[in-house]
Amino acid sequence: MIPRTVFEPEHEMFRDSVRRFLEEEAVPHHEQWEKDGYIDRALWTKAGELGFLCPTIKEEYGGVGVDFRYNAIVDEEIARLGLSGIGFGLHSDISAPYIQNYASEDLKKKYLPGMVSGDIVSAIAMTEPGAGSDLQGVRTTAVKDGDDYIINGSKTFITNGQQADLVIVVAKTDPAAGAKGTSLILVEANTPGFQKGQNLNKIGMKAQDTSELFFEDVRVPQSNLLGQEGMGFVYLMQELPQERLSVALNATANAEAALEWTKEYVKERQAFGKTISKFQNTRFKLAEMDTEVSIARTFIDRCLELHVQGKLDVPTAAKAKYWTTDLQCKVLDECLQLHGGYGYMLEYPIARAWADARVQRIYAGTNEIMKEIIARSLL
Repeated sequence: MIPRTVFEPEHEMFRDSVRRFLEEEAVPHHEQWEKDGYIDRALWTKAGELGFLCPTIKEEYGGVGVDFRYNAIVDEEIARLGLSGIGFGLHSDISAPYIQNYASEDLKKKYLPGMVSGDIVSAIAMTEPGAGSDLQGVRTTAVKDGDDYIINGSKTFITNGQQADLVIVVAKTDPAAGAKGTSLILVEANTPGFQKGQNLNKIGMKAQDTSELFFEDVRVPQSNLLGQEGMGFVYLMQELPQERLSVALNATANAEAALEWTKEYVKERQAFGKTISKFQNTRFKLAEMDTEVSIARTFIDRCLELHVQGKLDVPTAAKAKYWTTDLQCKVLDECLQLHGGYGYMLEYPIARAWADARVQRIYAGTNEIMKEIIARSLL
């Protein structure tokens, strides 16, 4: 692989700490968490104690105020170890920035320290049964009543949905205004009328709690509004490049890991009197995949540099998300094939990774939507 220049020595020290933590505290338990349908809640507080949650949050709110490269390291190490149940990325990369960037000072002080410590697990409720990538099609409403909002609607496919203590709800405060009537509102999990539905039974990512959420006359103070009313869609568009970069970081690291697993496997597995690594087809497939993953890594590291500089634009983030997740699925499929029948067995990490990866092309905006975003920037 091409040497990476985006990280400094202090970043690599941080990476070593994250990797050791995950190998000790998560890897031995992940198979059980897949059976349970969620990770151990204690992992959140342990990660918080070590500074692995929300590292970009400012010191006055309990964080350390470092740049996004530290988030990227956590994302990569989770992906590299195949720990698809751990929802730290959603919490640190997606939910926390909305609160830090748009919440009132009171809300920041109330929630961010707990998010940094792991005592508060967060989620963001965008997707609805009838509105997936089409955020303008959101039907959940938040109607003013005195000093409160009354929220009604439902959400689905919500990451961290079962364990979440705090949810950012995308709702229409003015349904007649379309996208300009969208707002973001914080709702605590114990609020009357807010119910968590079933933990959804997915193809992969079995240890990731992914839930339906229901809001029936949920009353929250108007002070729980993030930023200005009607600006929610704008805020979502501003923050989505970071979300899509997070997905791309995950995809690239996971593809790299799959290649490593496969290289080791083909050097040991024998067929027709020699190891699979001796067959030209195996060697050419690995050469092709290694080349493509190297290209992806170079591009994603450049995107990470741009993001740290505040220069990652929407079309470039869309390119990163679409290209790397397509490549991730392609690489995992080829690597599974090189494992033969064993690749289809869940005891092998390649099988679990293959199933886990498929959703990458769907969430954070489908790859078809990514292509539309890119096309709009060209024409």
